[in-house]
Amino acid sequence: MNNNKLGIWLLAALVVGNMVGSGIFMLPQSLAKAASPAGVILAWVLTGAGVLMLSLVFGNLSIRKPELNGGVQMYAQALFSKGSRAGILSGYVISWGYWIANVTGNVAVLTTFIGYLSTFFPIMTSSATLFAIGPVSVKTGGFITFLICTIMLWVMNAIILRGVKRTGQINFVATATKVIGFMIFICFTLFAFQKTNIFPLVQARTGSNGTSLSLLGQVNNAAITTLWAFIGIESAVMFSNRAKKRSDIKKATVIGLAVSLVIYVGITTLVMGSLTQTELMNANKPLVDALQKVVGHNVSYVMAIFDLISLTGTTIGWIFLSAEAPYQAAKQGLFPSIFKKENKNGVPSASLVLTNLFSQAFLFLTISDSLSSAFNFVIQVATLAYLVPYTASALYQVKLVITGSTYKNQKSRFTDGIIAILATIYSIYVIFAGTSNMKTFLLGIALYASGIALYPLIMRSRKSLAQQTDIKKEAI
Repeated sequence: MNNNKLGIWLLAALVVGNMVGSGIFMLPQSLAKAASPAGVILAWVLTGAGVLMLSLVFGNLSIRKPELNGGVQMYAQALFSKGSRAGILSGYVISWGYWIANVTGNVAVLTTFIGYLSTFFPIMTSSATLFAIGPVSVKTGGFITFLICTIMLWVMNAIILRGVKRTGQINFVATATKVIGFMIFICFTLFAFQKTNIFPLVQARTGSNGTSLSLLGQVNNAAITTLWAFIGIESAVMFSNRAKKRSDIKKATVIGLAVSLVIYVGITTLVMGSLTQTELMNANKPLVDALQKVVGHNVSYVMAIFDLISLTGTTIGWIFLSAEAPYQAAKQGLFPSIFKKENKNGVPSASLVLTNLFSQAFLFLTISDSLSSAFNFVIQVATLAYLVPYTASALYQVKLVITGSTYKNQKSRFTDGIIAILATIYSIYVIFAGTSNMKTFLLGIALYASGIALYPLIMRSRKSLAQQTDIKKEAI
């Protein structure tokens, strides 16, 4: 099984590959709509600092609590006494919410891939009606998108089933290509940068209710979007059970954050300077549009190819992570036991197939414009769902600092305490900023509450496992 262990660079590639994924390609447009240039810059500063605190929390917990190697849901469970119902419920609910968020995130990555593939096949954006089912009108582009996304989903499923290390290596190659491509993009767009596209730094923006937003309101508005860019910071922690060395987890997380932050800030700033605010807010492929300003239409196809390679790596990384989360939860008795099944290559095959079947169901929501708008709202809710395990992890670090567990050096205890408190404050702040809309808040609660129906099954499964263990002990 050592062949299935991941070293520091494969872990770092998973972090970068999962973070710098589908979000980066539409990020400049989304941020331009959410805030003016000053608001975007301040949102990056705030989010970069907050996510740094979270990354240090994840890295620190992976070293101080190596036995909690099943992912972020283990920290939620550890907030309560061992074996308590509160701990089991907390671990299960966090596992469920994290899994559902990943499933919807997979669909977002797949559909973004199709958006860039349409650079070469314009028919994929056709709005011509192909057929109608009752009130649902299916467009030609939407139907083609659905078919290609479905094929890609199950091709990735087949690749991952061949082995963990091979999957990590494929992701590493795609991530390396991605980083090279983005660095080339940054170098080229330096020549298209015009300060008149950014100034004035503070410009008018309106909220979802149509009211004018202050600069602080714009920062709050952009906070969710910038956080979405860093979703995946926990990737190394989620694969901690497959890491060659525990110390690699913290290093890989910090390396991944540093590389991603340089790419994010560089690209969004240069795109803002290459396109006018109006052009940017209406851009379907902002990175390609910005590059066209320098090299023209034909050469920009090269960027589209880099983007597709990048998204391939992101897709395989996220599908892999999405299957790993319920697999590790099942091993801890927090998910149905069927998710524990592995194939001969040590891959959580049952969890992978079940996760992709769930993703396939969500793919149906992309088949028409009306359903797609509903799915986009689900994505926003799912983004907020990631903050719950992030907050739980930060609170668990606070608990360790308060109790002094694993600490002998008071200086490191104080430092970790400051980091944990800042990470907690940041997580709560983004939850508050994102749930100011009551509809989003209520649907976020519903996302987690939807898993409660399966909780009795989990308890029965744990009870049955405990009885089997007792029988084996008596036999011995």
